[in-house]
Amino acid sequence: MFRSALLILSGNAFGSAMTFLRNLLVARLVSVEDYGIAATFAISMAIVELTSSFGLQQLIVQDKDGNDTKLQSGLQGFHAVRAVFSAALLFFLAHPIANFLGIPEVAWAYQVLAIVPLLNGFIHFDVYRLQRQQKFGPLILSTSLPAFLSVVLTWPLFQYFGDYRVMLYAVIAQGVATVALSHVVAIRSYSLRLDKQLVRRAFYFGWPLLVNNVLLLFVLEGEKIIVGREMSMANLAIFAMGFTMTLTPTLIVAKSTQSFFLPQLSAAKDEQERFRQLAYSVMQVSLLNGLILTAGITILGAIFVQFALGEKYAPLIPYLIPLAVLHALRVFKTGSATVALAVGRTSNAMIANLFRVISLPFSWYAAVLGNDLLVVILIASTGELLGFTVSLLLVRTRVNLPLRPMLLPIFLGFVLLGSVMARQFWFEDLNLLWITVIAFLLIMSEALSMKDLRDYIRKGVFTRFAE
Repeated sequence: MFRSALLILSGNAFGSAMTFLRNLLVARLVSVEDYGIAATFAISMAIVELTSSFGLQQLIVQDKDGNDTKLQSGLQGFHAVRAVFSAALLFFLAHPIANFLGIPEVAWAYQVLAIVPLLNGFIHFDVYRLQRQQKFGPLILSTSLPAFLSVVLTWPLFQYFGDYRVMLYAVIAQGVATVALSHVVAIRSYSLRLDKQLVRRAFYFGWPLLVNNVLLLFVLEGEKIIVGREMSMANLAIFAMGFTMTLTPTLIVAKSTQSFFLPQLSAAKDEQERFRQLAYSVMQVSLLNGLILTAGITILGAIFVQFALGEKYAPLIPYLIPLAVLHALRVFKTGSATVALAVGRTSNAMIANLFRVISLPFSWYAAVLGNDLLVVILIASTGELLGFTVSLLLVRTRVNLPLRPMLLPIFLGFVLLGSVMARQFWFEDLNLLWITVIAFLLIMSEALSMKDLRDYIRKGVFTRFAE
């Protein structure tokens, strides 16, 4: 069990670390304004990918027939059709996106970028299917090695282009390598077919995930779009780098946690006691994930910015702790979303994300009035707090999971979040040693309060599909 968990975490960490390193290199090499433009590539990619995704990768893991060859080829066929639609959408939206962000001269780059979602449509689904058997190596290789390639190419691309185009072609190279490697590591032969019945089944499973992905687009990119349009590309660069620093570490663990626990939860959904222990464990891991990030950013964030990014990103430092708290609240929800997904309650995440989306008009109004990034972050955090509360209530009512075992971990978690925010606003001169000691004690108390997670680790037993 621990070997598999370590493999998933280290693989996801390596891939995400490579993407993070590439972004740091690009930010260091090009001007702040050019990095702001480069950040819009991720926004435009998210627009088309998230607004056309049906969670087919999760379906092949979660469904009882996920190992069937016909189901796999049908999902691959549907995924390919979806990809053609996504690529065409990005190509034709290129000029409207560029005009909206005030950079019409970059529209051509968005059109070139459309090749990435097209390529992604031909990924071999074996890398997802094999997770059902606790085989995570193929997925990790097909995602981490292409990310490493994009890092290796960054310097030569900068020598040739010297501006935001470094990011454009690094992303395209990563996309090409991802698809190619998914076929290299696959076990089954690749095939495509279209099955009307399967398409209807995928729509039924995926429409709440599709709506949630649209909401997720606003959640992850909404404030960036607001900042880019109402402030400047330089402000967007600062904000986007802050997002990268504070969201990437939690996404590594959140992605690893879902990969590790979703197959087990899905296999145990008819065994009440086993399911409940797994459910509490994944929810507690999500809490711990967000809190460790917050503590790490509080202690090391400013030092990292000064060392890795230099003086031109010094304006980011005052926003690091609020951004860490924002993304801690966000990652708190991933545990309950994974639990709901395992029993087919795909709309839970959608409902919880609504509250962050509702906060966006308030953020936009604040930006129009001339408020700084801190106000935008605090408004977003309020939306995430409401969403986390609702996600817990949905697990209790729709999955029939009592919340009592979560009360103490949640309380201690908010004590830590409150402590770091107090440090941000009232105790800025507090000695770093004291900050470290306080954070360590709170996280240790948090870990000790998580009985279900400790029992799960102690027993070390996988729950598998009988295939």
